[in-house]
Amino acid sequence: MVNYRVADAAPKEVKEILFEYSPLVQQLLYSRGIVTVNEAQSFLNPSYETDLHDPFLLHDMDIAVTRILDAMKKDQKVVIYSDYDCDGIPGAVILHDFFKMVGFGNFTNYIPHRHYEGFGFSTYAVGKLSEDAVELIITIDCGTTDVEAAALAKEKGIDVIITDHHEPKQSEKKELMFPQAHAIVNPKIGDTYPFGGLCGAGVVFKLAQALIAKGVQEHMFEIKPGLEKWWLDMVGIATIADMVPLTGENRALAYYGLQVLRKSRRPGLQQLLRKQGVQQRSLTEDDIGFTIGPRINAASRMDNPEDAFCLLTTTDEGDAGARAAHLEKLNNERRGLVAAMTKEAHKRLKDIVEVPDVLVMGNPDWRPALVGLVANKLAEEYKRPAFLWGRDGNGVIKGSCRSDGRVSVVRLMEGVTDHFDEHGGHHQSGGFSVVEGSIHTFSKALNDAYVALGEGALIDEELLVDLSLELHDIDTAFLREQVSLSPFGVHNPKPLYEFKDIEPTSVDIFGKTKEHTKLLFETAGIAREAIAFFRLPGQFCAEPKVGQKLTLLAHLEQSFFMGRQQTRLRIIDIV
Repeated sequence: MVNYRVADAAPKEVKEILFEYSPLVQQLLYSRGIVTVNEAQSFLNPSYETDLHDPFLLHDMDIAVTRILDAMKKDQKVVIYSDYDCDGIPGAVILHDFFKMVGFGNFTNYIPHRHYEGFGFSTYAVGKLSEDAVELIITIDCGTTDVEAAALAKEKGIDVIITDHHEPKQSEKKELMFPQAHAIVNPKIGDTYPFGGLCGAGVVFKLAQALIAKGVQEHMFEIKPGLEKWWLDMVGIATIADMVPLTGENRALAYYGLQVLRKSRRPGLQQLLRKQGVQQRSLTEDDIGFTIGPRINAASRMDNPEDAFCLLTTTDEGDAGARAAHLEKLNNERRGLVAAMTKEAHKRLKDIVEVPDVLVMGNPDWRPALVGLVANKLAEEYKRPAFLWGRDGNGVIKGSCRSDGRVSVVRLMEGVTDHFDEHGGHHQSGGFSVVEGSIHTFSKALNDAYVALGEGALIDEELLVDLSLELHDIDTAFLREQVSLSPFGVHNPKPLYEFKDIEPTSVDIFGKTKEHTKLLFETAGIAREAIAFFRLPGQFCAEPKVGQKLTLLAHLEQSFFMGRQQTRLRIIDIV
């Protein structure tokens, strides 16, 4: 049974304070902890001018800017070293576009190969780059924990500027360990920056702002004020895709990022959206999550991450079309591999007499970059945590784990730390690499940990429903009021509604592979559609049946797929 409760109604005094807003907006603001006029105005009307902080408040920003401008003056060889995901790649695009705009050409972009190099700033890459007379490396979305790579770069005479948003490593004595870099620009280091939640691309955008400010001041180049706002499309993609908190400065970056995305002139982005039937002018955070993000990530999961980078930086329409088609091909191949891996997992589970409390399985031929997608499917279907692994290009056993929403995968991993080289994550998902030789006892160890932890393994989080509604409450005005609180994401979740005692007039499965659920409800002569992707009717807490009353927990959304505007419900669960 899903653990949820309906949020308390906004009290009379809060409604009186927020009297200028509709009852729906009052309730949604209250359930997000917003109870004053100033908080409401700031939240509903983000300001680019007042909500963004001075970039020079970031740790080591002035040092970083001085060193980069000096490299540009001396025409030193610079490498932009970025992570391969949907935060690092957009961040790399921002710095690439900055250098291009100001006419600096002595730079290259380096993105590590996910399968062969793995995550982060590596000693392998430093060794490779040192052979190419590189004098300055600027990292994006990585580097804070990569002490060894920074030390090697220093030994080789290469300056390193780290731009990142991850927490630094701790020693065995719980002391923070910082890499020997020329500068570390990270909102989580020091206490001078007012907001610690920026994503990697957000940090790079602040770096670009600072470079423009100082470069213009020193008469190195001229840039029309506000021209950097066109790079907010990349910041918007990364801020939403990287699932950082959509509060404070991030809310403004995501809000304006979406506005710029709807007008973005990047031909690769336009072609990608066109091929998926997404109307650019009405693009939402869901389109980033379900269309843009997966295709950017498909490049590193299936092939070369530079494919996604080139899609976002190309200015040639023909090249853009070819690259968008290639990413779509990779994404389809990714889907096919995930389907084959899932089928193999199902076959193995059918041969087990008693399915264990924790699903653990792997195959040396499985790509570690894909196992998380399969683990998610298995966790949902079998209603228990799933740990899946494969071998990367260097022979290391790596995997991903997903919770069933009930059991914390982090607490399970903490119970078997001797089996890991590395592990981390949060209650719902995580990643790990297994000590060579320990894979044979990995499954038993996790299942023993589950039994030993008992209730200590459970997530004590409660699903918060914003409001209980009737289907006839939904109309255009209602949807417009909900949209005023967007973009939605971490710490500003999409409103969740409860619909009690409603009866579906039809229950169907749809899609090419018949793995999605669609329910229809009739209210006041209007057919209301509710859908769930990658979940079958039997995979909810209660299986929906025609003519039987149920309680639906769902988001309200507007779809513009293939030019067809539709208001529908997105099912979270059925009870």
